[in-house]
Amino acid sequence: MSSQTFDLGMYIDKEVRVKLYGGREVSGILKGYDKYSNLVLDQTVETFSNEEDGPSESRTLGVTVCHGTTVQVIAPALGYEEIENPFIAKEEAAI
Repeated sequence: MSSQTFDLGMYIDKEVRVKLYGGREVSGILKGYDKYSNLVLDQTVETFSNEEDGPSESRTLGVTVCHGTTVQVIAPALGYEEIENPFIAKEEAAI
């Protein structure tokens, strides 16, 4: 019996986005995984932004292994879009 919450097998050879602890975010083609959420990604692109400076930057990494203890979120890239934080807007309007 697997200890994973859901089966990542349906995402093999599909693009996924992975948020990692420490503020890093990568996307790539899922090539493999194990029960500890260690991930093997191909055609990996790391995206990072400095919130103070504004625009995000990216760099190509190629094949990568994401250690399961650093994985925070795994999401399919298809249909994924980032939205603005609605709580920040409410706080700024209240000031």
